[in-house]
Amino acid sequence: MSRKAWEHVAITRAVEAAGLLHEGSRGLGFGVGREPLVADFASRGVQLVATDLSIEDPRAGAWAATGQHALSVDSLRDSRICPDEVLTANTQVRAVDMNRIPGDLRDFDFVWSSCAFEHLGTLEAGLAFVEHSMECLKPGGLAVHTTEFNLSSNSGTVTEGQTVIYRQHDMDDLHHRMKSQGHDMSPFTVGPPAGLFDHIIDIPPYHDGGLVVRLDDFLVTSAVVIVRKAE
Repeated sequence: MSRKAWEHVAITRAVEAAGLLHEGSRGLGFGVGREPLVADFASRGVQLVATDLSIEDPRAGAWAATGQHALSVDSLRDSRICPDEVLTANTQVRAVDMNRIPGDLRDFDFVWSSCAFEHLGTLEAGLAFVEHSMECLKPGGLAVHTTEFNLSSNSGTVTEGQTVIYRQHDMDDLHHRMKSQGHDMSPFTVGPPAGLFDHIIDIPPYHDGGLVVRLDDFLVTSAVVIVRKAE
């Protein structure tokens, strides 16, 4: 059981359920690193723009050092998922700062990010990114983002730094923002623990073997935000 695997499946299922994983659909990924979603989506005929920080950005250094930074289409190859020639034909890689999305990235059928917007410096910066990512969509398009969610507290949290942690009331704030702009986002809810794996806590040094981790003083899991843009 892996949080990262859960995030990838959650994003894929949301886009698939919306009927958007097909030839000719257009997808935009933010902070993709070397995640397998790009190869998966390209294998289905989706035309992709996969983005990550410029390697010249000082913030990219840590991701590159751990092999989590997309430098080119070659960084995203996985022949078990997608033939190399199909990936190359269907994928463009661009350097993009998620805090300043270029104005030419528009008219996509869907956008996504996998645990990326909590790394933008502050809680507000991440929420603002979700808002701005809606501008990249066609009317009726779908945004799917995963992020860090605080299971321990709806008051105390990590509000700034390399990794922030969103609380229930932060997600409620995001829901209000989306609704006020005419977008369709279901209220954010968290169910009770569903089984054994919800009670296994991964602690530093992390082994990527659990759905819940301890980050600073908080128990954290992954959450998915799904928003349909106003028609």
